[in-house]
Amino acid sequence: MKYKKIWMMTVTCAAVIALAVPAFAEGADVSAVIQDTWTAAATQIKTVVNTVVFPAMDMILAIAFFVKLGTCYFDYRKHGQMEWTPPVILFVCLIFTLTAPQYIWRILGI
Repeated sequence: MKYKKIWMMTVTCAAVIALAVPAFAEGADVSAVIQDTWTAAATQIKTVVNTVVFPAMDMILAIAFFVKLGTCYFDYRKHGQMEWTPPVILFVCLIFTLTAPQYIWRILGI
């Protein structure tokens, strides 16, 4: 039984090695292929990020901001002291993500 497992493993490894095909870049210039792929996909990436990623981040941060503001208010009612740091951090992050699409693409060069 042990030899059968070893034999099957050897045959499987040999089959994988025999069927493996190396991938070569055209002209052996990998950086040019990566740059061409980036330039071809840059507009699609920009569209997806602007229409999906940033709005999702904005929504999550807005919800977290208002929930944290509410919990800070209830803590203020309970203890008499308002903790401003968490809501301010969330608000700054929300402003950052709301304005990011206007300048992030200039930084990346798209």
